[in-house]
Amino acid sequence: MSEWVKLMAGDGHELKAYVARPEGEAIGAIVLVQEIFGVNRHIRSVCDGYAKDGFVVVAPAIFDRFERDVDLDYTPEGWKKAYELMGHLKPETTLLDVAAAYEFAKGMGKGIGVIGFCYGGLTAWLTAVRGEDYKMQPSCCVGYYAGGIGKFANEDPSCPVMLHFGAEDSHIGQDQIEAVRSAHPEVQIFVYEGAGHAFNRDADPTAFRPAAAKLARERTLEFLKENVA
Repeated sequence: MSEWVKLMAGDGHELKAYVARPEGEAIGAIVLVQEIFGVNRHIRSVCDGYAKDGFVVVAPAIFDRFERDVDLDYTPEGWKKAYELMGHLKPETTLLDVAAAYEFAKGMGKGIGVIGFCYGGLTAWLTAVRGEDYKMQPSCCVGYYAGGIGKFANEDPSCPVMLHFGAEDSHIGQDQIEAVRSAHPEVQIFVYEGAGHAFNRDADPTAFRPAAAKLARERTLEFLKENVA
């Protein structure tokens, strides 16, 4: 079961969020942060998948601050628009929107995990290290191919964190991964051979790597059940 709801961020901004619910009682909640293509068909399908595993999933539309109802595909036109919108994003306001989704998820009365992909992956890390400033204390955070994470590697997470990277990711240098690994040996970091950026994106055959996506999801699900459920 899924629906769109309206959320209110701490600065008074109203945004939408996609909410997917399990059929039975939820075992936990997830705030899921989009890539730079909006809460599109792919992201909604990821939400639906975790709902089938027993979680209430809330995906805030972080582009609502600049343009409503963004739902892009992976065509050249979609990429162009995505990069234009990404230029408006700031971690401070994105975290306000994530906090609004987190507050909604708190209403479930369950543990809350945060998962993000690409820009959302970086946001998941920032939620782990800065969430307390936004009244968030997630049970755990999971970041997929978190570009730019090296700049924030020395900040300390307040919860368990798992990170997934493709070994062939041309957007994220090995130095960024090693910066996190060196600063935080307790963080679970997995690097997938033969996979590049966005290897979980099954709607994009140029990026999708089924074996890596399957293994990363299995690890993520186990991590969530350990820390959230």
